[in-house]
Amino acid sequence: MPAPDGGIVFAILAFVIIVSALMVVSLKNIFHCALALVLCLFAVAGVYILLNAEFLAAAQVLIYVGAVAILMIFAVMLTSKLASRKIRQTNENALTAFFVCVIVALSTIVLITKTDVWRLTDKALPADNIATIGKYLMTKFMLPFEVVSVLLLAAMIGAIVLARKEKS
Repeated sequence: MPAPDGGIVFAILAFVIIVSALMVVSLKNIFHCALALVLCLFAVAGVYILLNAEFLAAAQVLIYVGAVAILMIFAVMLTSKLASRKIRQTNENALTAFFVCVIVALSTIVLITKTDVWRLTDKALPADNIATIGKYLMTKFMLPFEVVSVLLLAAMIGAIVLARKEKS
């Protein structure tokens, strides 16, 4: 059987992303919302693979699906039976949300059609982007990489201090 066309795979992934994103914001059970978010993030990783950005796809799965989404699921499951509660949604700001969506959509269309700054040429893409990213992280961007690691360490220590229970 021949390999599927990239356009067909993209259409399937886009459909999965749109449907699961709508499920995230419309389902009543918060646990099901978190599971739909996991599905949406996996599909985004699939789009990264179609774009030949394997490093971003791996980071998407490891960081967002593997850490953030699973952490959210555990937090929902462990917080006072929140997983079984239903969310009451109101549409008080539906008109405002509609106008914001129209403005964002129109500005995105204008950005895509009227500018070419965001487009890359084939010569700008490295043959092995993972090796190139690794080389840049260990040479040109070593200082920002280390600053971010120190910042994350400080955030982790702060979270531990805040989460620690005081003895009474």
